[in-house]
Amino acid sequence: MRIFDGFGQRISLAMAGKKSPWGSGSGNDGEGDKPDGSDSGDKPKGPRNPWLPPGGGGGGGGGRRAPNIEDIFKSRGPEGPRRSGGGGPGGPGFRFPQRPGGKSWFPVAVVAIVGLGLVATSFHLVAPQQQAVVKTLGSYSRTLEPGLRITAPFPIETVDVEDVEGVRTLRIPGSNSQAKLILTGDQNLVDVSYIVRWNITDLADFKFRVVDPIETVADSAEAAMRAAVAEKGLDETFSGQGRAAIELDVRERMQRTLDGYRAGVRVLGVEIEKADPPAQVVDAFRDVQVAEQNADAARNQARGYAQQVLAQAEGEAEAFDKVYEQYRLAPQVTRQRLYYETMERVLSKTDKTILEAPGVTPYLPLPEIRKRAQSAAPPTVVTAPEGQ
Repeated sequence: MRIFDGFGQRISLAMAGKKSPWGSGSGNDGEGDKPDGSDSGDKPKGPRNPWLPPGGGGGGGGGRRAPNIEDIFKSRGPEGPRRSGGGGPGGPGFRFPQRPGGKSWFPVAVVAIVGLGLVATSFHLVAPQQQAVVKTLGSYSRTLEPGLRITAPFPIETVDVEDVEGVRTLRIPGSNSQAKLILTGDQNLVDVSYIVRWNITDLADFKFRVVDPIETVADSAEAAMRAAVAEKGLDETFSGQGRAAIELDVRERMQRTLDGYRAGVRVLGVEIEKADPPAQVVDAFRDVQVAEQNADAARNQARGYAQQVLAQAEGEAEAFDKVYEQYRLAPQVTRQRLYYETMERVLSKTDKTILEAPGVTPYLPLPEIRKRAQSAAPPTVVTAPEGQ
């Protein structure tokens, strides 16, 4: 900065046309050079101008003169122009290295740098899992396959390289704290979060067919999820099989939509991470679930009892049909047998007492009396207190 400051001061003094602070430029243009205002002859008075060549003058005369542009840029000695500012007479000089012919290396260096930049922007190494699109003057021209490729230098052609085989993941919604409420087919709300996995099939379509490919994938995923959940009930959304069906349906819907846009995207899969009721109604939803489970248990119990009674009735009907067949073959014998079986079944469950009848020996039911005595409660014994 000191060099440029001194250089600026020289130019300002040369172009100003005013008296130099070192004295007048000649011996007769002012009275400041002599005390009495007269010219003393050949030897000038006052301080010497440091910007003039040594020897007291720049021309044939010995008087001083104001510096000009030629004096500022005039070379001094074989070293070339002296460094301005801070160096003073005899200070260190600077010059650009010269070629053997005396010419400067600067043009050669500029050409070499430009050539190196052109070569660097003309060769491109595309990895096996990548592709590159080439734009000529801002317009798409072609797609580069993996390998070492050559294009026109920048800025004539620009190259944009993308990974087309890597699996990309899109989470909807962006964080677990956000809620994505979707209406089911039975008019219930469910909070769904899911992951979409996709990659690029056509890089040119991916870059130039849609404005924002990632946002397009997200919008198509949300639209497909809402349409798929709207066709399912709440219970299907919560069950494992229902989730699998929804995931497959969303993937197919997304692929159809993106193919219609020619977005150059292939949907690899959709995974539902969470399907819960909204946070505001979780408690009420759990109460409803408990009530539904209790109702299902009661219905299952009633169905079981009904099936048991029905099976028993069917068995009795089948047995009756078999007895009727035998009755038709031998009515008297069957009637007698039914009477005995009925009396045995009835009397086996009751207490029997045989009464005296003419011509029959009286019978005392000792087993029944003993059975009743054993089943009777023991008598309560009350003892009187002592002293009474």
